Amino acid sequence: MPISKIGQKPITLPPGVTVTFDSNLVQIKGPSGNLSLNLPSFISVKLENDRILLHCRSNTKTAKSQYGTTRARLQNIVNGVVNPWVKNLEIIGTGYKFTQKDSQLVVNAGFINPVILDIPKNIKIEINDETKLSISGVDKDQVGQFASVVRKIRKPEPYKGKGIRYQQEFIKLKPGKAAKTTTTA
Repeated sequence: MPISKIGQKPITLPPGVTVTFDSNLVQIKGPSGNLSLNLPSFISVKLENDRILLHCRSNTKTAKSQYGTTRARLQNIVNGVVNPWVKNLEIIGTGYKFTQKDSQLVVNAGFINPVILDIPKNIKIEINDETKLSISGVDKDQVGQFASVVRKIRKPEPYKGKGIRYQQEFIKLKPGKAAKTTTTA
């Protein structure tokens, strides 16, 4: 099984980003924040001319599969400390809205009681006109996970499209019962 081509690519560090290594822990600091990543024991890292180079020290199937993944996660961290990751959500429906109360997100999505979520410490939210929510943060995984949790409160339904969706997400709407009966002749 060949070694990952993605894992062999160097990671170029933008200006203002610093990297420190401590055994298997890589800490990356940038203008937007700092993150760290625990590396598997079979991957070694070195810094040369503002580039991070990874090397796989094992020849097992697990090591080869984790080699490219580790490099991609490091690249996402470098990108995140320079430009924070952003997910945009919108809520569609009568009376549906987002509001923020202290460090909590309050979602009114057609239930009897509003759904209240604690905003994670490293996540920043911005609400535009009560129907659009922007979630941003340094960690790509954490931003995506929180956006997924918010979307699961009320997924878009297939008949009218009401619910919470990512901006620019396409929802294929089904025809209703009336449309089906009028087409049969």
